[in-house]
Amino acid sequence: MRDIALTPSKTNDAEGETPRLNRRQAAKVRTRQKVLDAARALFAERGYEPATIRDIAKGAGMSTGAVFANFQDKAELFEAVLSEDLAKLAETLKTAAAAETSLRARLLAALTAGYHSSLEQLPLVQAVVARSWFQPVAAEMRTRTAIKPLVMVVSDALQAGVREGELRQDADVRLLSELIYDAYLSNYRGAAYDGWTMQQLTTQIGKQIDVILAGQLSRQ
Repeated sequence: MRDIALTPSKTNDAEGETPRLNRRQAAKVRTRQKVLDAARALFAERGYEPATIRDIAKGAGMSTGAVFANFQDKAELFEAVLSEDLAKLAETLKTAAAAETSLRARLLAALTAGYHSSLEQLPLVQAVVARSWFQPVAAEMRTRTAIKPLVMVVSDALQAGVREGELRQDADVRLLSELIYDAYLSNYRGAAYDGWTMQQLTTQIGKQIDVILAGQLSRQ
């Protein structure tokens, strides 16, 4: 086993650094991000179908050719936006849950934070749900992978509930996680079609959490 040097050498420093991009690479990264930002804004405003590559390019201040130089088609662009947004959303949920101490409070804080971060982008949420029924299998698998960190926030809170004696030791954490996440997702329909406010969403998900966990709470 190699000794660990107390004073890292210059070679180790260099190895630990993130490789620097040259100007061309940096410009490509900036262009890609501009396209993503423009696409996100348009998807959030119009949804998937009405958003065109031409309008996305216009929003990014570039040609359609520049968009296609970074993304094969609108579907790939949408998937890239979704992947980026889901990663940020997972961190939002995780941070909110970490600030609470009881199981119900963790779950409610995390899911409410999720609504807060996405309620103003309902067309984008609707597009995600709608496309999940019709996208190719490979794209669906990638989407499921991107969603896993969100479900894991719920699962981690439930696991903590088991460890801390709030939930029964034999609680089916996987099933409970799926039920709670599905309930969370279903409430966007109320927001989209019935004009639910944040308060209504919070109240609804709180009731759903209570019903789902009712038979799994520890009786000690």
